[in-house]
Amino acid sequence: MAIEHQAPVLAAEERPAAIERVAVIISKGSLEGVYPGLIMANGARMEGIEADVFFTFFGLDAIIARRQGRLKVATVGNPGMHMPTLIGALPGMSWLATRMMAKKMEKLDIPPVGEFVEMISDSGAGVWACKASVDMFGLAERDFVPQVDGVITVGEFYEKAAGGQIVFT
Repeated sequence: MAIEHQAPVLAAEERPAAIERVAVIISKGSLEGVYPGLIMANGARMEGIEADVFFTFFGLDAIIARRQGRLKVATVGNPGMHMPTLIGALPGMSWLATRMMAKKMEKLDIPPVGEFVEMISDSGAGVWACKASVDMFGLAERDFVPQVDGVITVGEFYEKAAGGQIVFT
């Protein structure tokens, strides 16, 4: 038996205001960690919503020039893979899972990470690197793809995100 749920109909004055701004934080450096944030930021821009994307910790790999094209699917300890950790740890499993995901995304016309970051930047979204993570990993601005608008602190990112919804992926 299916349970149906119907949201109450609200009068215009009771409806929440439309989202005007989002701040997307990407903290994971695997494909399945990066793509949700890129999709959310791109979707926001396509809807005319202002967006800023903040890459922190291993999420920086998506905007580090030498690593951007090498992101992989995490097969070890990833419950979404629905396989025992031992199988995920076998040599070549991450490569195979990454290859399979890339083929599926290509069929769906989902661009590679580098192209996605470029599209988001070209649409007017801000692309930012976390200063604390950059310092922790010994990186410099020259390590990043050209679409990165700068290296900023968390406080500076919050200033940019003021009044917006924060999306953490």
